Order: sequence, then structure tokens, then C-alpha cells
Amino acid sequence: MKTTRRQFVKLSALELAAATGVKSFGLPGGDRSGASGQIRVWITDANQRFASAPPISWRPASPKVSEQAILLNADSKFQPILGFGAALTDAACYVLNQLSSASREQLFHELFHPSQMGLNVCRTCVGASDYSTRVYSYDEGDPDPELTHFSIDHDGEYILPILRQVRQQNPDLFLFASPWSPPGWMKSGGSMLGGSMRRHYLRQYAQYFSKFLDAYAAAGVPIQAVTPQNEVDTDQDGRMPACLWPQEYEIEFVSKYLGPLLREKHPGTAVWILDHNYNLWGRAICELDDPKLRQYAKAVAWHGYVGEPEMMGKVHDAHPDAEMHWTEGGPDYTSPDYLTDWANWGQTFTAALRNWCQSITAWNLALDEHGKPNIGPFSCGGTLTIHSQTREITRSGQYWALAHFSRIIRRGAQRFDSRSSLPDLDHIAVQNPDGSKALVVTNRGASRTVAVQIAGMAAEVAMKEDSMATLGWT
Repeated sequence: MKTTRRQFVKLSALELAAATGVKSFGLPGGDRSGASGQIRVWITDANQRFASAPPISWRPASPKVSEQAILLNADSKFQPILGFGAALTDAACYVLNQLSSASREQLFHELFHPSQMGLNVCRTCVGASDYSTRVYSYDEGDPDPELTHFSIDHDGEYILPILRQVRQQNPDLFLFASPWSPPGWMKSGGSMLGGSMRRHYLRQYAQYFSKFLDAYAAAGVPIQAVTPQNEVDTDQDGRMPACLWPQEYEIEFVSKYLGPLLREKHPGTAVWILDHNYNLWGRAICELDDPKLRQYAKAVAWHGYVGEPEMMGKVHDAHPDAEMHWTEGGPDYTSPDYLTDWANWGQTFTAALRNWCQSITAWNLALDEHGKPNIGPFSCGGTLTIHSQTREITRSGQYWALAHFSRIIRRGAQRFDSRSSLPDLDHIAVQNPDGSKALVVTNRGASRTVAVQIAGMAAEVAMKEDSMATLGWT
């Protein structure tokens, strides 16, 4: 995608409110004209962002249409959908906390309220990540096997208040948490930067998780799932908080310590393993093959930095009862396409959903214009940019791609079959719990008219190059 092909459209506050209001966003609460044979349409392209287009109508399909259409079969169902969202890291919460209370409340209403963008799955961190204001754990200093010095005081300044404000906007928020590193004294090398887990501290580390869950619940922020480690297969060469976990360590930790402890004390918190790239699909299968781990591990968490999304399908084939969740990926703020790469993200999210993922969680929800704060330097940007001097909010291409999914796909929706032989066209179809249906289409090619066919009826929508369309009907 080249910026020379499009001119960035800057939305005023009034225009943004119109773009995210109930009447122009999604079926629930708005016009349900699909019952009379019409389809509501929302478009993002070079000239508009999630703009409501004139409705289109169904008509009897012809053989000619069928040859070039996206073919839908609502009777062929796949996985349920948990939701969509982004990570509320230490860095993201710090930047969001710089907004005035009124601006932050308005933004959170736009992002999280069910009548608006409806983001309902978020990730937070257990201690510091690479996107933090500093390196910290909840039990610093000398070895403390009894965890007598455990404290989440760092999080009380702005992380917990931000998480509580988000949940106020969306009480159905699903929040999961990932550590980038155990406390340094639990690791080889004694540092949170790089290194690996010391096996003789596995029991204490499970207690560390339990204390974290207790403390967050007491602060009004319940956690619905945890991953034992962000990116188990790398120590990041000691450049940032990270921890190498051999496969046998993760199996032992989940099956002997973390899993039993959570089942006893935190039965509402699930365990998602791996939390790393597609190319580790073989490791995921091996871990799920272990019957003791499988008692406690509900899901596999995935990143898309290395490998192909189809590799998740191999894990699903081996363990069809294991959930898949896409848990990290963010835009490059130095890219000239940062503001306009929605088609790339539309393709990424669609590929994950077509390969059994039940949720999509982008990386940092918000960072400043330099992709900070971070422990890097790193070049990842936020889904939103909050400018450090003016507090102006810029919405990335990833933001608009997320909107095409989150605003109309409800929790509990079920993906159903969609097929097409057309090149550079990505699509995902779902049926919501109320029976309404949605189709998200990403056109990575030239401008074209896209035909859609279901149950002998067809409709057409015009799409420009590098664009996205969401179609909704009842």
C-alpha cells in the first residue's frame, strides 16, 4: 500500500462522533432494515473511514454472479467469537493517563462502550514488558521465596485506574494478563532482562501469579485468563524483559503448579499456553498432547511475527477442543502507511479468524508519536497515537481495521463458511447471537465490484483499491 495513492482524511470531533454513533455503526440499536431485504454497508478507503454507505439489496442470484462471488453458507459453522481489543500495557496506560479526565472518558466511550466500537478483550502485563516506563516486578530485590515483599503498588498509580475506567464503559470486558519476566531472582543471571526460568522456583512463581490475581481482584480488576510467559521461546538477547521457557518447563509449571493452584483458588481464570509465533505450532501440539497439562490449559495464544496463520489450523486439527487466540501485533509508527494500512490489518485479522482464532488483541492501545514509552528503542506504534505536547489523538490504520470487526461482530457470534476464488480478497462471515449476520471484506487489489451470494440470493458492493467493507443484515 503506497501513501501516494491516497490522501489522509483527518476527522473532526463531530465527524468522528458521527462515524462511531449507533445509527451509523452496526445493527444492534440502529436500523434493522436487513429484514426487508436490504444490507447495511460501512466502508473504509482513501477518502472515508468506516463511513455508512447507501444500503444494498438482495436479488435472485444468476449463474454468472456465482462464478465471481463470495459464496456464503450459514449452515456450515465454525468457532465462536470472544471479541476484539488491544493491550493496556504500562506504557499504554501511562500515555492514556496524560489525557484530561473528560477527554479520556470520551475516548473510552468511543473505544469500549457496546454501542460504539465495542472493544471487549484486552491484555495487560504481569510486571514490566518491553513497553513500560521502567523495568519492575512485583517482588524486587533479594530472593524472597515466601513472597513477603510482594506488592502491586506500581500499578496503582495509573494502570489499575485505567483498567477500572475501561470496565466501567464495558462491564463485559475480558481481560487477560501475561508476564514478560519473573522477578530477576527467580531466573538464571538474576535479571529480568533475558535469561531463563530457574526450575526450583516454579512453585513460588505459581504463588506469584495467585498473589497477582488476588491483588487485582481486590482492586476491582478481575483477570479472566493468564499466559505463563509472553513469547516462551526467546530471551530477546537480554535487550528487554524476557524469559526463555523450555517446553518441559512450561508443561511442568502448568500441570503441577499453576494449573492446580488456579483451579483451587481462581477457578474463573483460564490458562492459555505458548503466547508466541505461528512457527511454534509443533511445540503447541506437543504441550497439548500432555494429558496433565491438558487438564488445565484451555487455549493457545498466538503472535504472527514468524510463520503463517495456517499453522494454527494444524494445532486445531490435532486438538479441536483447544481454543485459539491472537494476542499480539502492532503497527510500525515509522512506516509511511501507519495511518492507512487498514487493508494489511484486515488481511491479518481475517487470516487469524479463518484459522480458528476466537479473539483478536492488538498490541499497545496507545503510545506517543515516538512509539514511547518503551525500554527499547523499538519502532512499534500504538493503535492510537496520543501526541505528547498537544494530546491530539491520531487513529492508525489498525484502528480502522479493528472497527470493521468489533463494531458489528458480537461476543458469542459464530463464524460460518465463506468462499471465493478471487485474488487479493479476504473475507470472514459470522452470525451473531441475535441471528443477524455480518461479512467483513478486505480488498487488497484494484477497485472492483464484489458480489456476495447466500441461499440463492446475491448482492454487490463497490470497493476501491486497498479498502475494507462491513456488510450487515438480518
